[in-house]
Amino acid sequence: MKELENILKSTSSISEAKATLISIFHINSKIKDTLLHQLKPHDLSIEQYNVMRILRGQKGKAINLQDIQTRMINKMSNTTRLVDKLLKKKFVKRIICKNNRRKVEISITDLGLSILDGLDPIIENTEQNITKHLNKQELKQLNNLLLKLNN
Repeated sequence: MKELENILKSTSSISEAKATLISIFHINSKIKDTLLHQLKPHDLSIEQYNVMRILRGQKGKAINLQDIQTRMINKMSNTTRLVDKLLKKKFVKRIICKNNRRKVEISITDLGLSILDGLDPIIENTEQNITKHLNKQELKQLNNLLLKLNN
């Protein structure tokens, strides 16, 4: 906990609960910055990248905006705005139902898949680099603890 107090430049001691939450916020910010640095050359935000990965997971099947939203990691994201930006880049396409024009579905384009294929090894390497100080057992333990916190 001394290390965290040094990072925060805090002169008073803090509870274990507070230290844990601050550490989670701190590492979350660091991870986001690192991933964003890798995505920036491709003009992608983390949320746009997440949408593209959700669409790739559909294996060619289109999905509606509401289903994309429920699968998003950041539930506060404006899915419509994210998809609109991806449409402009031609990474996704919008499909309007002929029978019901209010029904709109989204699918990933070949260009979007190509971008993801190029990013996969970069992101994989970045994830490995971020977690390199933890062995397999520690990663499993950390994951279990975070899932426990999430419930």
